[in-house]
Amino acid sequence: MEQNVTPHVREHHVHQRHFDRLVMLSDGVFAIAMTLSAVELRPEAKPGETLLQVWGLPLLAYFLTFFILGLVWLQHRRSLAQLRRTDNTLTLITLVLLSLVALMPVLIRAMVTAESGLTTGLGLTVYAFALLMVNVCLTVGWAYAAFIGGLVPDMPRSQARGWLLHDVFATLVWAAIGCWLLHLVWLAALMAALALAARIASARLMRRETAAPG
Repeated sequence: MEQNVTPHVREHHVHQRHFDRLVMLSDGVFAIAMTLSAVELRPEAKPGETLLQVWGLPLLAYFLTFFILGLVWLQHRRSLAQLRRTDNTLTLITLVLLSLVALMPVLIRAMVTAESGLTTGLGLTVYAFALLMVNVCLTVGWAYAAFIGGLVPDMPRSQARGWLLHDVFATLVWAAIGCWLLHLVWLAALMAALALAARIASARLMRRETAAPG
């Protein structure tokens, strides 16, 4: 009598399916967040305001956010393309990242509908720190994947460090902006100096990797 034996799914296929689902979720969240950034623009005209006054800040916030989220998506796509597999830790980091990305349309809405200068300043500060945390997640995710989790075994260490320093650069830029909005000028200057140092170190590593014989 023949027995029904269920063949085991190869480990490579399991990892590929996990990776594919992570990519699909990420692309979906980015697409929705970038679309809703426009949907949330509902400026209300007040007596005596011109068309530019009514739509200027909302459109600036939208295009700036769309561009920034586009850069984050490119950075995230670049990292995912180097993975041989994924695991639960990287998935958790990615979920935190995506939760912050999904929050951006709400932050835009709160910022452009502020009624006072104080509220507008608070909205800008929250917006900057949200983008800071987005970049922190990108940096932590790549650091874990490349140097802790062993998820990027095919990339030279020097190139992985160059990418990490580039992520650190973006994170420090947003840290500097956040500190400046909080009027912590000295701390903002320190963050900006560290960002410049990280960018220079990243560029040197990448040039060295490019110049290295194949």
